[in-house]
Amino acid sequence: MQTTPRKSVALYTRVSTEDQARQGYSLAAQRKRLRSFCSAQGWFVVDEYVDDGYTGRDIRRPQYRRMMEEQDRWDSILVLKMDRIHRNSRNFMSMMDDLRRWEKDFVSATESLDTSTATGRFVADMLQRIAQLESEQTGERVYMGMKEKAQEGGFNGMSAPFGYEVRRGRLVLNRREAATVRRICEWRRQGRTLAWIAAQLNTQGVPTKKGKAWTKRQVFRIVHNPLYRGALHWEDIVTPGTHAAIVAWTPRTRRRAARGS
Repeated sequence: MQTTPRKSVALYTRVSTEDQARQGYSLAAQRKRLRSFCSAQGWFVVDEYVDDGYTGRDIRRPQYRRMMEEQDRWDSILVLKMDRIHRNSRNFMSMMDDLRRWEKDFVSATESLDTSTATGRFVADMLQRIAQLESEQTGERVYMGMKEKAQEGGFNGMSAPFGYEVRRGRLVLNRREAATVRRICEWRRQGRTLAWIAAQLNTQGVPTKKGKAWTKRQVFRIVHNPLYRGALHWEDIVTPGTHAAIVAWTPRTRRRAARGS
């Protein structure tokens, strides 16, 4: 009489720095519950993959990547909850595509989700679609907020551009960097090429905002960006007079700003 081989399972646990203070989310608590679940199901645990201090939005987690590289060792991935494996719906869907291609399964112990069954696959698809909808709605809200902020003259950048600092959501001059911006624009008016200007700055040991060497592209952005003329440019919205200008408008830069380029 043939016996059905026991399902081999990879246990995956993850905790971020924010999760560590939440009850029931510790790595030890997750492992204990997953081991009990496997014991009740009669499953064989191949290995335990543990990412400590990593966000679920990061797919470069070392133990997660190792688990996916070792897919030949296991039949299923077992997690306590879906958000332990991914917090981004696109990343979750990409993982599910990989698992289907490898003919592997995904199981969530507390959500009764097992993709080895037709019902489990249907539920997984629905959960992915809901997560995607929530992600897109969040993106729409963020976009509308950024558009409204741009129309009011607010700065939508993630970090301060060269020549400025960000204080309370507004741009204020960085006098040392502003002097470099004026020098760049003066050189350009004299007919110097972008490559020459970048090389000159690097030769003089002038660093970029991030302390790196200058490139032609970075010089181009400074020469043509209306931001240095006191105007914020976000998508097709140009709002003049929002902050202190470093250089004056020229007919050419004004035409470029009017075109939104």
